[in-house]
Amino acid sequence: MIVTWEDKYTQDVIALWNKEAVKDDYKELDDESFRHIFTDNAYWDEWNTFVLIDQTHVVGFACGCTGDDLPIGDKAGYITCIVLADGYQTDANYADLLQALEGRFLERGKKQGDVLFFNPMMLPWYIPNTPKHEHNNAPGVPVDSKLYTHLLGAGYVERAKECAMYLNLDNFVMPEESVAKERKAAVDGYEVALFDAEKHQGVQDMLQGFDNPLWQKEIGAATANGVPVVIAAHHGKVVGFAGPVIKQANGRGYFAGIGVHPDHEGHGLGSILFYKLCDAFQSIGTPYMSLYTGSTNPAIRIYEKAGFTTVKQFSVMRREF
Repeated sequence: MIVTWEDKYTQDVIALWNKEAVKDDYKELDDESFRHIFTDNAYWDEWNTFVLIDQTHVVGFACGCTGDDLPIGDKAGYITCIVLADGYQTDANYADLLQALEGRFLERGKKQGDVLFFNPMMLPWYIPNTPKHEHNNAPGVPVDSKLYTHLLGAGYVERAKECAMYLNLDNFVMPEESVAKERKAAVDGYEVALFDAEKHQGVQDMLQGFDNPLWQKEIGAATANGVPVVIAAHHGKVVGFAGPVIKQANGRGYFAGIGVHPDHEGHGLGSILFYKLCDAFQSIGTPYMSLYTGSTNPAIRIYEKAGFTTVKQFSVMRREF
């Protein structure tokens, strides 16, 4: 029997998560983290949250969310998770919970279901073979999970594979080729350093060169508020960035992105910025970094030269109704 959410199911769902979802490397839940991710989330919808019950036992949990103000939220519902107990991970049970989510999406006027990075219900997960180093969000469904297999069979199309990459910063060494590139760029009037409001200007002009509202918000705020950001400048005018340089409470080096204004590409600034960012994190005692990149993104070579390895893959998926 599938029922919509009631608070009385909280402890059973947490127990289910901590037994089954952790097998896909998701971080354990407790009362506080469950509320933070789910019920206290601005996009929480009890009518888009379902529990599968066998007699009196909770054996399944599914959650999705919608919001017209989310990226493609005017037409898409976001699938957050579907978790089933051992012995109940059947195609029929996956299908029933998925149909419940999609039914709610349709009620809200949505035309498709998506599993993607922009889901505001962020699910932290542990990086395999590390001392519980964690990343704060999963950008899709793990490709080695049973849910991934079911979604493919249910007509969801894989739109991209996201590579989760990891580096223990104890192992980072500045590549020699980056040092040579930096010298060459300096001859052309470029500097790569931490942003200094007294020396550098034009941050907003640089950010307007990217079609990325997240960068405009985060990097703009960081440079305005004194949070360290690695920048590339041409005769003092900011033309690229990497960062910000924030060591999170869990020890991870936070990474919003890296960008070089189109007018200043071709000078090797992207790789210099990234390696300088790694160096900046290492200098403040940050244990590790993790990031995502598309499996076909040429930037993956930059990360690999810094010592990053792919530790897990996630699939970005969609079905149009």
